[in-house]
Amino acid sequence: MDASLALEAQLHADIAQEIDQLRAQFPRTQELYREVCVLLFFRHGITPTANRLYQLVKKGSMSAPAEALTRFWTNLREKSRVRIEHPDLPAELQSATGELAAALWTRAVDMAQGQLATAQLEAQRAVADAQVRQAQAEAERDQLRQELTGSASALDGAQTRITELEQALAISVAAASTLQEQVRLAQQGEQQLQRALEAARHDFASELDKLRADGTLAQERLKAAETRALLEIDRERQAAARLQKELDAANRRAEQGVSRHSDDVQKLQGQLGNLRQQVGVLEGKLDALRTANARYVNDAAQARDQRDQLALSLTNARAKRQAREAKPTVGVRKSSGPVRKS
Repeated sequence: MDASLALEAQLHADIAQEIDQLRAQFPRTQELYREVCVLLFFRHGITPTANRLYQLVKKGSMSAPAEALTRFWTNLREKSRVRIEHPDLPAELQSATGELAAALWTRAVDMAQGQLATAQLEAQRAVADAQVRQAQAEAERDQLRQELTGSASALDGAQTRITELEQALAISVAAASTLQEQVRLAQQGEQQLQRALEAARHDFASELDKLRADGTLAQERLKAAETRALLEIDRERQAAARLQKELDAANRRAEQGVSRHSDDVQKLQGQLGNLRQQVGVLEGKLDALRTANARYVNDAAQARDQRDQLALSLTNARAKRQAREAKPTVGVRKSSGPVRKS
């Protein structure tokens, strides 16, 4: 159905184009209608009618195509009539022979027109098929162009994405290298701080051993001094008690120093777990630890000075006692109770 409509539309377009050419050649209305009748009947095999003629030409009144059509059929009948004139043939035989020839000629014309119509239909069908194939080819061409355009766009997008990913990868590699270098530096700093902490521990342990040895020696000397001072008078007891208080104070200071140092060591051990994140902070705390160690050394020096003072005091007390023993004793006051040990 669609093919027939397409063929009819194509035929109508061709006829309209040919009629436009005839308009320029035949400006008179009757002559134009006559040529259109010839065009339709002989070239396209279409039987002309008044309505069809008026629809195609659209010129003059409705009686103009009817009049032109009547003249066309009259001329066609006149031309199609065959006259056989022979002097020997009777008139009736001449008429019958003419009608037979006319019938043969009409039959031949009808067959020719039928074949022409068939050929035209086949040609129109071939043209329609060619046009359909052309439309399909153009549609396929447009689709291929669209697909090619889409593929090119996708390729450009993929190339752009690859470039972005390569840039991101380069940035990630550079960042990873920087982080690795920072980790390496942090590990080196941690190792240095660990070695410094170990050295500080070793130094403090040595100083603590010295303080403990000095304290033990002082205690031993104090015991000896107490043993000798038990026989002295109350004044010597007071002096020994004062010396004992000073020694207790020195021991308390030493113990406080040991306690403070233990607290600092515990703080350092707690801070050691955060060394990787607080490398810069630990350096300041290490300086504080060194300051504290210096203070402990000063405290130890003060304790040594106090120990020397105690030893000097004991020496002076011993000298005084010997001096008193060397003098003749006038009277010795005995203690009514046991001697209290400080």
